Amino acid sequence: MPFTAVSRDARREFFTTSAAGLGGLALTSMLADDRLLCAEADATQTSRLNIKPPHFAPRAKRCILIFLAGAPSHVDLYDPKPVLQQRHGQQLPKSLTDTVRFAFIKKDGAILMGSPRKFPQRGESAMPWCDLMPQLGSCVDDIALIRSMHTDAFNHHPAQLMMTTGVPRFGRPSLGSWLTYGLGSDSRNLPGYVVLPVGRGSSGGVSNWTSGFLPSSYEGVVFRSEGEPVLNLNNPPGVSRKMQELGLGGITTLNQERFQLLRDPEIASRISSYELAFRMQAAAPQLIDLSRESQETLDAYGVTRPEPKNHNFRGGGPHVYRQFVTNCLLARRLVEQGTRCVTIMHASWDHHSNLTDEISYNAGMLDQPAAALLHDLKQRGMLDETLVVCAGEFGRTPLAENRGGAKQNTGRDHHPFGFSLWLAGGGIKGGQIIGATDDIGWAPVTDAVHVNDLHATIMHLFGFDHLKFTHRFRGLDVRLTDQGGHVVDKLLA
Repeated sequence: MPFTAVSRDARREFFTTSAAGLGGLALTSMLADDRLLCAEADATQTSRLNIKPPHFAPRAKRCILIFLAGAPSHVDLYDPKPVLQQRHGQQLPKSLTDTVRFAFIKKDGAILMGSPRKFPQRGESAMPWCDLMPQLGSCVDDIALIRSMHTDAFNHHPAQLMMTTGVPRFGRPSLGSWLTYGLGSDSRNLPGYVVLPVGRGSSGGVSNWTSGFLPSSYEGVVFRSEGEPVLNLNNPPGVSRKMQELGLGGITTLNQERFQLLRDPEIASRISSYELAFRMQAAAPQLIDLSRESQETLDAYGVTRPEPKNHNFRGGGPHVYRQFVTNCLLARRLVEQGTRCVTIMHASWDHHSNLTDEISYNAGMLDQPAAALLHDLKQRGMLDETLVVCAGEFGRTPLAENRGGAKQNTGRDHHPFGFSLWLAGGGIKGGQIIGATDDIGWAPVTDAVHVNDLHATIMHLFGFDHLKFTHRFRGLDVRLTDQGGHVVDKLLA
């Protein structure tokens, strides 16, 4: 049939009159994919943090990530290398470094640098553990130490994004956001995902806990360890709680009307956020009030332990030890009250120089409260269902840094080719070491574990098939492990 004015007008009329219907069908489909529609309740009346079932029975129900931003040296904390010590001061063959890109090291003249650290065996598993962290050494039978990690990025911000979002690029949801999106939260009065920062701040900043293209309800909410827990949470002078409640009711009505008109998912998130903030005004101050904790618990975490006299380091500051202790205790209190994910973010472990003093300071900050957190969770019967992960974004070079023409520096450069991290609880088989690097800690030689493998394993522990846990975004089914990844079965209990 030839194309005529009549048929052209008819087609125009068809698309004009049916556009709303077709668009409605498409929107309904997308909203259903995003779990925003359900037969029983309108999206604006149903909290996005309601509990949702995973693919299969989970081993872990809560996650605490201790993120050591800046990247701790694996050969000084986790991966003893006697051969590296023996070869201290030697150069590597050019064939090993010719194709390697460093952040700061000048290849000509770069030499190996051994570590002075001792690694006595600890626990029934006889795991070698660094002498800088003796109290964590008492937990090794609950810890799985991975010595064969590797990643794709060699600078901090991309590598932090890789560790927290699965890709070294902006705009992707963080691990905590994925888990909260997939499972919801047990807490009605606190966020499903909370971030507890301390130190100078990480290179990645908020991009490490962003919700990306997921609804903003799943973004990490930053809590402070003292003062007002969340900035601008409390009412200004002269505004009573009743006044706020009435105002919130009016705003909610307007938002609901707007949602019915536009069906914009972010309007539903906004409604949920306003209501959560209202409930948090009572819950958050109680959360940071540690007076209800026993003196035994406070002492175990080290709440009143003295600050080191010398704290002028990259990861230091006048109150860093106390703030980190408080954050570890708050992490336990948060997951105990139903928060799904907590990130304790400390920076910086970026020891390009003065490595011995600065890593000793940071390890001292980490050791007691992290060990107390594991013991506390275990004593309360929570460790089996709480996954604790302690990680940086990459490792440090076995080579001494020599920027500026120095023959030998006192620090190490960025090293993505091999590094270590540890996990405990939440279905992890403790008391074991996974993988190994070569004699100088350069790269994995057995059981290499990529960052995406770690993510796939975490998803499995929380009851998800990482290949099927997706979100439709711009026509694609996107997942945390888009770049690949497999479950590390050796980690599973």
